[in-house]
Amino acid sequence: MRIISYNVNGIRAAVKKGFFDWLKTNPADIICLQETKATKDDVDLKQLEALGFHHYWYSAQKKGYSGVAVFTKTKPDNVLYGNGHTASDDEGRVLQLDFGDVRLINAYFPSGTSGDERQQFKYLWLDELQRYLDDLKKKHPKLILCGDYNIAHQEIDIHDPKGNKKSSGFLPEERAWMTKFLESGWIDTFREFHPEQHRYSWWSQRFPSVRLNNKGWRIDYINVTAPLKKQLIDAEIYPDIKHSDHCPVYLDIKI
Repeated sequence: MRIISYNVNGIRAAVKKGFFDWLKTNPADIICLQETKATKDDVDLKQLEALGFHHYWYSAQKKGYSGVAVFTKTKPDNVLYGNGHTASDDEGRVLQLDFGDVRLINAYFPSGTSGDERQQFKYLWLDELQRYLDDLKKKHPKLILCGDYNIAHQEIDIHDPKGNKKSSGFLPEERAWMTKFLESGWIDTFREFHPEQHRYSWWSQRFPSVRLNNKGWRIDYINVTAPLKKQLIDAEIYPDIKHSDHCPVYLDIKI
C-alpha cells in the first residue's frame, strides 16, 4: 500500500494547477491532504469518485482556512473526525481512519509564523497531541501519523540551519519536541531509507528561485510506531510535483 501526505495549500488552487490530472496517474492508494482551505462542496466530487476514491473531509469552522481530507481506494473500517481537543477540532486539523489493526492519522500541525500567540498555540497543540498519541498507542499500537508537521527536525532537514535558528519551524523547543516524540516510539520513515542531505518538501513562495535552487525545508512526514517497522518497504519525496509550495511525500508499507 502506498500512502501519500501532501499539503496542497488550498485544494481549489491545486485543482487549477492540474491536481486531478495528477490523481489520474494513480500516484497512491491513500492520499492524505492538509490545508485544504475548503469543504467537500467546493470540489468536483464526481471527478474524484470516478477515479475510485472514497473521500473524507474535516474542514475548519472558519471558511477558507486549514482543513484536512483523505482520499482512499480502500474503504476504511472506521473514520474518526478530530481528536477531542476543541481548539484543534475547530480548525479541522486531525482526521483518523482505521484499516484493520492499523490506524492512519492525518494531521495538519499549526504554524507559528504569524506571531507569538500562534506560536504558543502550537506548543500547546504539540503537547496535547503527544498525550493523545501516548494514550492511543495503548489501544492501537500500530499507528501511522502523516501530515505537515511545520517542524524541520534536524539541521539536515533545512537548507540554512544557521540563518533559521530563530525561525518558527526550526526553534529549539520545536526540535526538542520532535526529538522527544521520535524517542517515544515513533520512526521517521523517510530517514529510514534516506540519510542524505538536501531533501526537502517545502519551499518559500516569496522568491521563485528558492524552489529552483532547492533552498527548502523538510516539514512533511509520514511516521509510524515501532510495531510497524518491519512492514516498511520504501519512502520518498516527490519534489517535481508542483501544485503547492509543498510537494507530496510517500510511504510504501505492507498492511
